Amino acid sequence: MLYLTSRMVVAPALRAVFRPTVEGAHHVPRSGAVILASNHLSFVDSVVIPTVAPRQVHFLAKASYFTGSGPKGAAMRMWMTSMGMIPVERDDKKAASNSLEIALGVLRRGGAFGIYPEGTRSRDGRLYRGRTGVAHLALETGAPVVPVGLSGTQEIQPIGSNRPKVAHATIRFGEPLRLAERYAGVPAGKARRQVTDEIMAAIHDLTGQELAGVYNEHPPAS
Repeated sequence: MLYLTSRMVVAPALRAVFRPTVEGAHHVPRSGAVILASNHLSFVDSVVIPTVAPRQVHFLAKASYFTGSGPKGAAMRMWMTSMGMIPVERDDKKAASNSLEIALGVLRRGGAFGIYPEGTRSRDGRLYRGRTGVAHLALETGAPVVPVGLSGTQEIQPIGSNRPKVAHATIRFGEPLRLAERYAGVPAGKARRQVTDEIMAAIHDLTGQELAGVYNEHPPAS
């Protein structure tokens, strides 16, 4: 019910304000397991993609967003739930494996799961190397991967800003990549690396970002 309310009321309002350009939404399968693999420029990416996608997309979100108190906490919890966000304890030592298990659960139930293979937001606008969790999900479940290219979302909410601004963004959905069958029989480690690189190349085709050639690291805690 929360998702339907968000889809019917909140999503159109957001689209009316920000007027995003959306290309290739027909590439997203309307049913069945699918992975949406995107570049990552801003906190709002996890709001923008579900707002314009033709079906509910689940992303992982910090558990703290769901535990606030009072009216503000309740509003945030309702908002995150309505957008299909799934709480995860990111500071837990098992956070990475737990996140993959949650994602596998979504896909095995026939859902759509959104993931950022870079791991964290790009602070300089370049496209970083992908980590192989996305390939593990694709090879384990056989789900197709729809590459997503975002541009302009860093202007809606720049890194370090707590308030969104009115700015234009473009969201491009690419053709689904059906990878599991093509990599059947390839050694697991090699397959995960090659699948990840293929996914990142498809994202790059959509964004045209400068390639960093290295992994993106979380900034040090201040």
